[in-house]
Amino acid sequence: MRFMVLVPGNTESEAGEMPSTEILGAMTKYNEELVKSGVLLAGEGLHPTSKGAKVRFDGSERTVIDGPFTEAKELVAGYWIWQCGSREEAIEWLKRAPFGGGVEVELRQIFEADDFGEHLTPELREANERLREQSASN
Repeated sequence: MRFMVLVPGNTESEAGEMPSTEILGAMTKYNEELVKSGVLLAGEGLHPTSKGAKVRFDGSERTVIDGPFTEAKELVAGYWIWQCGSREEAIEWLKRAPFGGGVEVELRQIFEADDFGEHLTPELREANERLREQSASN
């Protein structure tokens, strides 16, 4: 099972402030544990929303909205993608993360091909597998 872990932003991350060396060291140590265990598939921090954009889709019209996204109540400052045997295992890993101060980190399971059942026809399944292979080789 794959899981996405969404790390929330805050006023500091939105201002583009870098974490302290102490925080970066703790996070690096934690990431090393994730890698050694085979859990970590990917993970990165994100630039503030002031450097981002959104695209609104309305029929055939596309509207670009430049950041910052101050109206958003929950911003994402970073993410991990983990491979775990169960939701419970992912939760146990998340409980070990070096966060404090009442931070709430979101954990969401990623859909796998089998989750789509008969809606993902053999042709669509084959096409999606081919795209994953091509993407992995990039």
